[in-house]
Amino acid sequence: MLKLIEVKFEDIYVPTARRKEMAQDKIDAIVEAMLEGEEEKPIRVREGKGRYVLVQGINRLEAGKAVGEERISAYLVQAPKF
Repeated sequence: MLKLIEVKFEDIYVPTARRKEMAQDKIDAIVEAMLEGEEEKPIRVREGKGRYVLVQGINRLEAGKAVGEERISAYLVQAPKF
């Protein structure tokens, strides 16, 4: 079962691979939905060295920042084992 947590934006590291997934049109649509009161599904993060690492949800993360939020809901997931 996934654990739902609230995370400060400044505590989330975004890997370069996730940044490449950013799409401004998706961010704008999410911002609009947030301003209309719609609730977004949580992003996914894993524990890193003293911070959280974004696994999924770069567009929701950026939209939250754009509307001035300080925290975001996130599911804490296990890091994949190789």
